Amino acid sequence: MKLQNLRRNAGIATAALALSFSLAACGEDEPSGSDSTDNTSKTPDGADGAKAGAGAQTFGDGCANVPTSGAGSFDGMVKDPVATAASNNPLLKTLVAAVGAVDGLADTLNGAEALTVFAPFDGAFAEIPEADLNGLVMEGQEKGQDSTLYKILAHHVIGANEDKDSIAGSQETLAGDKLTIEGNAESGMTVTDGTVTANVICGNVPTANATVYVIDKVLTGVK
Repeated sequence: MKLQNLRRNAGIATAALALSFSLAACGEDEPSGSDSTDNTSKTPDGADGAKAGAGAQTFGDGCANVPTSGAGSFDGMVKDPVATAASNNPLLKTLVAAVGAVDGLADTLNGAEALTVFAPFDGAFAEIPEADLNGLVMEGQEKGQDSTLYKILAHHVIGANEDKDSIAGSQETLAGDKLTIEGNAESGMTVTDGTVTANVICGNVPTANATVYVIDKVLTGVK
């Protein structure tokens, strides 16, 4: 079953949105705007401190928490398809675990021609009760791409590769509903589903087949 074949307008109850693993990294410090004032301090840079390479067009204070080298760096992520790239990024361990609970989902994401992914970082998941998430994970393992967990994850994915200059406005997700993206790289960017509004803390991150926007909230999909 492909992501593009998800049933449209799948309703997801707020109580069902409980994405908080007791897995590694859920308790990591949040890379919020107040935690870092220099977006380039930990990104690949030249002698003048300006961002370079695959990180040149990224934005947001959370980008300072991305490794400067290796597979999880900007230059490393751009070489891999999106699920593999995310698995190497230390900000996204809980999201990667959720994707891994749904059989075949990582392969589907990696095999897509073009995607945009709004990726909640670990601190966003840590706000959600553990017991509820564990129930979603068990259902995801049993029902795979027919599960509620799959629909929630698809709610964070757009079926086109949209960079920072084209992402703003109303975008249809692979769950068949809408997200609204406002702002820009200079003033700050938000994404909302009408219930939850998340800030983009590290945006315009390139991978081999997708653009990733790391966000500080898990979107519910409920209007």
